[in-house]
Amino acid sequence: MPDTPHAGKRRVVVVAPMPPEKSAYALARYSRSPDSVVDSLAWVRGHSSEKFLDSFYFQYGHASIADLGHLVFCFEGISELAAIEIEDEQLWDGQAKSSRYQDFSKGSIVVPHELRGTESLPRYERAASALLSSYLELHSALREHLAGVHPRPPSMKLGAYRRTINARAFDAARYLLFAGISTNVGQVTSIRTLEKQMRRMGVSEYAEVRSLAREMHVACASPAACGLEENLPREPVAPTLAKYADPDLAQSRALHRVRDWARENFDPGTYDAPPDVDLVRAPDPLDETAATWLYAVTNHPFRAILDAVSQWSRARRMEVLETALQGRHRRDELMRPFHSGYGFIFDIVCDLGAYRDLHRHRRCQQIRQKLAGDLGYERPPLLDEAGVREQFDGAIRAAEEARESICPVSAPASVYLLPFAARCRSLFKMDFAEAEYIARVRSGVKGHISYRRVAWEMRERVSELAPDLGRLMHATPPWEEDTLKR
Repeated sequence: MPDTPHAGKRRVVVVAPMPPEKSAYALARYSRSPDSVVDSLAWVRGHSSEKFLDSFYFQYGHASIADLGHLVFCFEGISELAAIEIEDEQLWDGQAKSSRYQDFSKGSIVVPHELRGTESLPRYERAASALLSSYLELHSALREHLAGVHPRPPSMKLGAYRRTINARAFDAARYLLFAGISTNVGQVTSIRTLEKQMRRMGVSEYAEVRSLAREMHVACASPAACGLEENLPREPVAPTLAKYADPDLAQSRALHRVRDWARENFDPGTYDAPPDVDLVRAPDPLDETAATWLYAVTNHPFRAILDAVSQWSRARRMEVLETALQGRHRRDELMRPFHSGYGFIFDIVCDLGAYRDLHRHRRCQQIRQKLAGDLGYERPPLLDEAGVREQFDGAIRAAEEARESICPVSAPASVYLLPFAARCRSLFKMDFAEAEYIARVRSGVKGHISYRRVAWEMRERVSELAPDLGRLMHATPPWEEDTLKR
């Protein structure tokens, strides 16, 4: 006999949008009472969601309640560096300004807070402006070159052709964009994720990011700035969150303690540089966790760290973890370096632009080493083909000289001049399904050549380690190209 709904009673009820904390309160109460959702909503309208969340979420630790309310935040005119910090949440949904489809020279140059009022500020502004000028000149030359090499097929409309050529030229010109160029980011997160984000950003090494965390506090305590219908009440979007999401000093102190411990106690010795995409297996979870903590606070490859740590006594490996855990509150979640047990650990060195793209993959644990510009720079082959290699190299050298002069004044501020061509190192821990997904999706001919290479190498490393699984991974070799496909 087929299922039928109860007479006159709906089984699926759609609830209209409401302020995030009200939404969390309503659904939490709904799970804790026999009332219908209609009755629960009526109850919530007459009672304080702030008092409820204050008790159950922040005092009793019922963290799942905060997953029931979601907020839309937009960040405008922030640096690409700040965008990286904002997006560094696993349970994060959002979009950032695209370097393929937008001309970033029309944006502004973000001045690091650390340089304001210093003698280094003019040097920074000149170097940033020079990079933008070279970016525009490079784009013009590349667009002309691509149009000459790839004429428009009769079947392709002129508008689509021009947009495609323009996008491909930006793909290569973007290597001269830099961490201090302005961008926009829009995000949708739960209250719980937003709290973690604000607390993490509140202890960032970059003053701009700390300032954004404070602005987010103010925004939570205020009515929404835009998008409200005229007949809806203007009330604070997340007033309880605004009271409690303080900077995560415990996380900051843990990283500093482990960094200090590593300076005094850790030397991996000499090692051969691994490939840019290195797949490492860590059979012992204790080895993996200790090595991950040391990876987060040093600039060594994961393989070299793991090889060294695996030779230590258990007591010495535990010392790393105990250093990180000093003073931990019983309700504090373990920090990201404690996430262990993943079957596929990729240590990836790629340019900053490619990292920005790979960073969007959330079904994995990611740990990026500090940006320092000490791993060299990538130069796409298209620059040689278009005859603009010297122009590109000159722009990179000038930016590096400016960075070196600014670094003694403020090392964090110098990172703002780091071009997207700069190579960085990051750890991606995942299961096989995510490795297959990244290899398949990111290796396609419509993608950027830089992350296409990474995706292909991930597939190759899996095939070497586990041939049967490798055969299940569908990936497109980077030498297969179709410039006019979008």
